[in-house]
Amino acid sequence: MDRHSHIPVTPAPEPGSIVPREHQALHTRRDGPRIKSGVTEGVARRTTYLLALLLPLPATAQTQMEMNEQAGAAYTRADAAMNAQWKRTYAQMKRREVAGDGFAYAAALLNSQRAWLAYRDAQCRIAAAEFQGGSLQPMAQRQCLAGLTAERTRQLKGLMWQQ
Repeated sequence: MDRHSHIPVTPAPEPGSIVPREHQALHTRRDGPRIKSGVTEGVARRTTYLLALLLPLPATAQTQMEMNEQAGAAYTRADAAMNAQWKRTYAQMKRREVAGDGFAYAAALLNSQRAWLAYRDAQCRIAAAEFQGGSLQPMAQRQCLAGLTAERTRQLKGLMWQQ
């Protein structure tokens, strides 16, 4: 007599049949989601995916100082792009003045830019004040500066009307 002869053998269920809960761990349905211990394959897959999201991933910057430097570099790039766009937009506004419809385009743009710079600097000081005195403050301020400066670059580009 086989030592496992006392274990009942349950035949595989017919496709589409309902497997009793006590036998779910014993069978795999071929016509639907796999069932193992009452958990569908989709639930198990989603759980595995969510657990993978919780694993620490390598970051490009590992220290606060490196993150502050990266935020500063992003701001420097955004500022250079804005200054280049400023020159193009301002030159076009001067050409419009020469075309002569009586509006001082270049002066209006210059006033707008000066007001915007004051707004940006004040806004980013406020945004970074949440971290006043902490190591996050420089990063928060530089991220704000980079974001607002990139948005201003898009605004300046939008002022390049067709002549």
